[in-house]
Amino acid sequence: MDRAFAAALTVEPPAVTALDAWRAATAAVRAAGSTPIARAFLGGVAADRLGFAFAGGYAEALRALVPAHPRPLAALCATEEGGAHPRAIRTALTAAGDGFLLAGHKRWATMSAAGGDLLVIATRGDGPDGKPRLVAVTVAADAPGVTLTPASAPFVPEIPHATVALADVAVAADAVLPGDGYATYLKPFRTVEDLHVHAALCGYLIGVARRHHLGDALVERGLALAAALATLGAADPRAAATHRALAGAIDLASDQVAALEAAWAAVGGDEWQRWQRDRPLLGVARAARAARLERARQG
Repeated sequence: MDRAFAAALTVEPPAVTALDAWRAATAAVRAAGSTPIARAFLGGVAADRLGFAFAGGYAEALRALVPAHPRPLAALCATEEGGAHPRAIRTALTAAGDGFLLAGHKRWATMSAAGGDLLVIATRGDGPDGKPRLVAVTVAADAPGVTLTPASAPFVPEIPHATVALADVAVAADAVLPGDGYATYLKPFRTVEDLHVHAALCGYLIGVARRHHLGDALVERGLALAAALATLGAADPRAAATHRALAGAIDLASDQVAALEAAWAAVGGDEWQRWQRDRPLLGVARAARAARLERARQG
């Protein structure tokens, strides 16, 4: 993170308002990071709004989850009408010749319309133990049979959401990823996502403190928190100890937000107004994080 920390003290966000433009303008800055966590952090530093920071962190979380995939992944598509629990997955992958067909519907997929491949969680029926056999499959967002229907949220308008309809989408054998769809991909993703999105948030808050002259202490605490997240980024995302340490880091991030807001409110301005609009994003998945921590504490 040494180079990322140095960049955090000098990088300024581009004057753009669209996600595609932000990605293009910050590509070189983000690519300077040596790990997905570092790139997520640098994306946050180079953002002037929470939506851009989140988008950068989310993309790097997917890269960390599937590092061997040759093209950018846009979104993890798991949630269906009954949720994202293995028993709720109805999207099915069935054999067809030398490959497969994928059919089903995903109710809500964050960033699915942002360009790139989709990582789809599907079922191949129940195993001998009666448990669902889930797989992870990559498909192009513009592949025949894939239909994205935009959906909206009341905050962070830069982040696209969509429902995803899959009508007998042809899937090559090598697009079915190795490992169990739940244990290898779906279950750890919340942890991987939290790590990378909070690294991006950390970078964003450092940028806010610098741009609005809110005090060196806020910058330095942000750098310390980013260093902790970078260490956790190398840990096992399935381990209870990782979950407990991550919960502590998220609490520290909340303290950093509160300290920054206390100083930032007096400054005001357009960015402050955007922050007020988008701040509810920080509370999304709070219940899931609390449940994860409780399980980790129980061992």
